Amino acid sequence: MRALSTAATGMAAQQLNVEVISNNIANMNTIGYKRQRAEFQDLLYQDMQKAGAQSSADTANIMPTGIQIGSGVKAGSVYRITQQGSLTQTSNKLDMAIQGKGYFQVLLPTGETGYTRAGNFSVNNAGVIVTDQGYPVLPQTTIPSNATDVSISNTGLVQATVPGTTAPVTVGQLELATFVNEAGLEAEGQNLFQISGASGPAVTGLPGAPGFGTVMQGYTEASNVDAVTEITSLISAQRAYEMNSKVITTAEQMMATAAQAKA
Repeated sequence: MRALSTAATGMAAQQLNVEVISNNIANMNTIGYKRQRAEFQDLLYQDMQKAGAQSSADTANIMPTGIQIGSGVKAGSVYRITQQGSLTQTSNKLDMAIQGKGYFQVLLPTGETGYTRAGNFSVNNAGVIVTDQGYPVLPQTTIPSNATDVSISNTGLVQATVPGTTAPVTVGQLELATFVNEAGLEAEGQNLFQISGASGPAVTGLPGAPGFGTVMQGYTEASNVDAVTEITSLISAQRAYEMNSKVITTAEQMMATAAQAKA
């Protein structure tokens, strides 16, 4: 019975849906996290009676709809929603959030460039601004060891106040990266992304320039996961899984009834 395999694809699809939702819920408090959404496609159809076929010897009479039987569902993609998360004030002078489009650039141990929206930065033993994993933020900026204050403008200009100077000293200039298709970036974990064939190359520029967001010092960007939406989606996925399971049970009962009738 075709219903058995069709319902099985439905159960597999809803299992994937629940896995995506569970990852969203697990990352509700992850800085800069972007929620994901599972998207599905129907599978191939079998033509039992083709639409438009002749219904009789009279060629003027054709079937208006025909009979097509679907074979279930499959995962089409898991789409990342890059909607802006809310900004949370931390009062940490090295914390930064991007208001608008763009990603911070990070130098990975492999020598490649990673990209992140998580701006919970600090300094290492050399005074370099780094991520919580110790990866330098690019362009590399070093805070003097005797600095008494650090200020970061909306345009990414990093200045430090040091003893013996009357005005802050410029120690670095942050740059952001944007992509034609942000959702196509490849997630690497640790709040990092890398370029993929779907994302397109990185376009770099100064914060506040046309097409780039601005930098907010003393803030971090919260996850864009909405708890109510995720719980609602979870309940819906659970119900769909149960209904597909019920289809399998019903199909088995129908097969058993048919077997008894033949006997």
